Amino acid sequence: MISKKVKDIVESPSNGVIRKMFEEGAILKQKYGADKVYDFSIGNPDLDPPQKVVDAVREVAADTSHLRHGYMPNAGYPETRAAMAAKTAKEQGVPVTADCVVMEVGAGGALNVVLKSILNAGEEIVIPCPYFAEYNNYVHNHDGEVIPVKTKADFSLDVEAIKAVLGPKTAAVLINSPNNPSGRIYDDADIIELTNALKEFGAKTGRYPYLICDEPYRDITYGKKVATVFDKYEYAVIATSFAKNLSVPGERVGYVCINPACPEKTDFIAAAIFCTRVLGFVNCPAFFQKVIAKSWDAECDFSTYEKRMKEICEVMDYAGLKYAVPEGAFYLWVKCPDKWNDDDMAFTNHLKKYNILCAPGSGFAGKGWFRIAYCCSEQSIINSKEAFFKAVHDE
Repeated sequence: MISKKVKDIVESPSNGVIRKMFEEGAILKQKYGADKVYDFSIGNPDLDPPQKVVDAVREVAADTSHLRHGYMPNAGYPETRAAMAAKTAKEQGVPVTADCVVMEVGAGGALNVVLKSILNAGEEIVIPCPYFAEYNNYVHNHDGEVIPVKTKADFSLDVEAIKAVLGPKTAAVLINSPNNPSGRIYDDADIIELTNALKEFGAKTGRYPYLICDEPYRDITYGKKVATVFDKYEYAVIATSFAKNLSVPGERVGYVCINPACPEKTDFIAAAIFCTRVLGFVNCPAFFQKVIAKSWDAECDFSTYEKRMKEICEVMDYAGLKYAVPEGAFYLWVKCPDKWNDDDMAFTNHLKKYNILCAPGSGFAGKGWFRIAYCCSEQSIINSKEAFFKAVHDE
């Protein structure tokens, strides 16, 4: 028999709703034509990978050395770990060595490895709302509990609310900046206040919760910088990938990096290497480890995303919908019209009648909102203008 726990999750209305809409969009496009379907369901970056990545792919593919596609140490190729350490050092402004890094199967794999490494059954992960829909599943995979915490009206961190839920079962606080789905970036002031709260809690209780930073959108920003964490909190760990910034989501290459100043660094890395193996990942894909080692610092132009962001905001203004202006990533977080009484599932189903596909906010712990992924064609955004207006104003 199928596990009751899994069966209940699979049958939940919010389970996999983004993927379901993505698949439904393919059917609608066949039926009505791609130009008449406005698919904002999934964060699938449509920019081509930078030329440096393409060149690295060719170079690695041309390598005919023996066992070039074979196993490597579970933590990853030494040269790739060293490259990721250099990348993290550049971002964090502190020295980072290769032994702080474990290569993982995308950011999702990285997060699962971190959670498996630190969670005892029943322990808690505190997460500001709204948050990426799969976090619930990731935490539950390892017998943990999610403690959702409201953010402020502008979706910045409410540290007082976080402090109120810290307790003996708190294993970590998980943040995502720029945030999926709100587009909010947590700046230095946010992170200083949060890390001071975690230090205060640790000093009182003897247990310092990890600060897990999920950062696949770190480079996609519109003028505001993502805060550093390694210089502010010893128990900080970064989980990230190259899916979004280098537009290679299907290649599943990411990594975990622990703060070199963490007192538990040696134990953490040993646990992460072990969990990479026992979770069945075994290792990050060999081919793209070599590609990323050669191209992680490729120059990227995200101005297209910023342009589309402004265009989709204009569409929302025309339709009379309220939204949070994104500071990064490629999502727009939109409030459902008042007459729908915060029923985001019903409203996003209503949008389908106009061939508009958006993700309901309930899946992101954001009831009454919905998410638009604007990493799609500019023409699709422009063409959706009248459809959104009709969906909001037609009876």
